[in-house]
Amino acid sequence: MEAKAPRITHAERVIDAASGVTKGDLAAYYATVAPLILPHLKGRPVALVRAPEGVGGELFFQKHAQHSDIAGIKLLDPALDPGHDPLLQIDTAQALIGAAQYNTIELHTWNATSRAIGKPDRMTFDLDPGEGVDWQQIQEAALLVHVLLDELGLPSFLKTSGGKGLHVVVPLKRELGWDEVRGFSRAIVQHLARIVPDRFVAKSGPRNRVGKIFADYLRNGFGATTACAWSARARPGMGVSVPLAWEELPDLDSAAHWTVATIADRIGVGNTPWDAMESNRTGLRAAMEMLGYMPS
Repeated sequence: MEAKAPRITHAERVIDAASGVTKGDLAAYYATVAPLILPHLKGRPVALVRAPEGVGGELFFQKHAQHSDIAGIKLLDPALDPGHDPLLQIDTAQALIGAAQYNTIELHTWNATSRAIGKPDRMTFDLDPGEGVDWQQIQEAALLVHVLLDELGLPSFLKTSGGKGLHVVVPLKRELGWDEVRGFSRAIVQHLARIVPDRFVAKSGPRNRVGKIFADYLRNGFGATTACAWSARARPGMGVSVPLAWEELPDLDSAAHWTVATIADRIGVGNTPWDAMESNRTGLRAAMEMLGYMPS
């Protein structure tokens, strides 16, 4: 029997002025979507974005245990990330609600499980729009990434970020290390910037991507994280990162199409758009050869 979820203190406190969402509302949201978000959290190191003052206040990004005392949260073997306090892992609804009690809004996961932390099991591209890029351009950019990955023989799955962009995820067999996966993801982004230079850049930073999109491959390095599917976002309106089918992309009006306040109608769809992810895990060597990439 799973332990009882912790009590939420100051549940009436508004944490997002734009939507009126309270701390209690957010905890209730996570309790509702626990069956949907836990499959994405279980077994993976997680980073917490905590907002004691709510959206618009100072945010704290927490990857390690430090002084935290979140009910039900799992502390991992310190040897997984030497020289630091233990990494965190959320495997239960108790820990999920416990994180909300500690003012956590966002949950970010690694691209590897704690049991095989040296071998990533997914490759992620975070489409990060620069100033002046509209939503239609982001949608078109995601489709271009999808087409390129398809040409390389790599299946890809889509989700909203809940913020400004979209996340494209390639499920991987656990064959290569972090350096190889990160290096190849960088090569893919550099290729995009070469063949579609009016849409993509291969360098991070706001100055480099004005009017263009940076397909952030840096999410594929050891210790890097990406907002988890079903995570709320600490932005005005509190968008939610939601898995979707590629066919649904044209129907979306923004990367925050669903929010904590409006998510109810989507919960029934759940993780269905990603049902085929596990059966589509792939290696990267053939795609590397096709792109002419040689790991260093």
